[in-house]
Amino acid sequence: MRRVGIVGAGITDCRSRWVEATYWNLFQQATKATLEDAKVDTEEVDSVVYGIYNDIFEHQAIPESSLTGIIGMHHKPGVRVTSGGATGFYAMRAAIMEVASGYSDLVLCIGGEKATDCFDPISKTETPMVIDTIAKSWDPFFEYPLGATASDSYMQVCMAYNDNHPNDINDPVVRAKIIEMLCRQGNRNPFGQRRDEKVTAEQVLESRWIIAPFLRLLEVCMYTEGAGGLLFASEEKAKEISKRTGSPIIWVKGVGAANESYNPGRGGSYKPLYRIESDRIAAERAYKMAGVTPKDIKLIELHDAFIAQFMVTMGEMGFVPIGKTRTLVDNHIMADIRELGEHDAPRNGQLLINPSGGLIFGGHFVGGSNMFSTWSARREMIARNIRYSLVHGTGAINAVFGGAVVLELEGGR
Repeated sequence: MRRVGIVGAGITDCRSRWVEATYWNLFQQATKATLEDAKVDTEEVDSVVYGIYNDIFEHQAIPESSLTGIIGMHHKPGVRVTSGGATGFYAMRAAIMEVASGYSDLVLCIGGEKATDCFDPISKTETPMVIDTIAKSWDPFFEYPLGATASDSYMQVCMAYNDNHPNDINDPVVRAKIIEMLCRQGNRNPFGQRRDEKVTAEQVLESRWIIAPFLRLLEVCMYTEGAGGLLFASEEKAKEISKRTGSPIIWVKGVGAANESYNPGRGGSYKPLYRIESDRIAAERAYKMAGVTPKDIKLIELHDAFIAQFMVTMGEMGFVPIGKTRTLVDNHIMADIRELGEHDAPRNGQLLINPSGGLIFGGHFVGGSNMFSTWSARREMIARNIRYSLVHGTGAINAVFGGAVVLELEGGR
């Protein structure tokens, strides 16, 4: 396979509602920002990969068909990827494979979401329509009629994990301290949705329950409208663009993916409900391909749909022991951005986790959230001269789609 580098990235503002922009316009904005970042025009791009979660949110079946001309990708090959919450990761994986295989030298990977154009005529709001659409990810014959939601899915995993590993993710103070640190990091993100908020651990502990005992209101990722893009290039093309822009290349060193069975149970092909094995397997495959271990990585952009899930995932990917993920806070493994400032890398034994603010403070537009995470990882790697980072994606009911990408900064320490 050929080497693949990231040479451009662009993000729209992350908002809870874009009244003045359609999803077409958001994709235009992100495409423009991405191409300008790399100083290339549409003629130089060989192909495009779209990350779009579902058709209902965009109010159009086959929404990528209309985007093709709008973002200047007419007469070029394009493919859409949709894999639940892992849509962004899998779109990136497809774009990387396109370059690595030799089919293309420069691929635009673009994803986004705009769900509040959905409208429920009975309630006169968009919320029931959006929640109902996501709920249809569950078993349609038994679980959906019971009223299952996206939050239920992750909380089933967290409750099963807690049965097997008590006294870990069930300390609300530890979870609240993580939220407080993520808030400070989100304040630094110029495109972040909640960059003007100040959330303290005390406020987290006093916020109302969504699902007891692991999910209060301030422990949940938010709904976001926005779009993000990345440009993946072959080695020769990446070096050419890097000279043009003066920006260092971020190389894709390792990519790992794994999906689990939808059905939880014991043995065979069933999913062990107290694990997120898709994350573990995906990360191990990415480490092996990159020739690194978790100890080599100092920066992580993690798909943090919920804080308890954030902790479980950190254990699955080998950064802290499974069953002792609270050491992220107890042992100060999670670096505090106040101590790092704007340019320092974490010291040995520490990790900078979700400097974007993550999905909870930065933004979560499903089809492009992982592009947003990669944009942030690239930004921080260059600013802090960090050699290795990891971008994580997950999704589907009970987090059964997992993905991880290991990135390397050219010339990084």
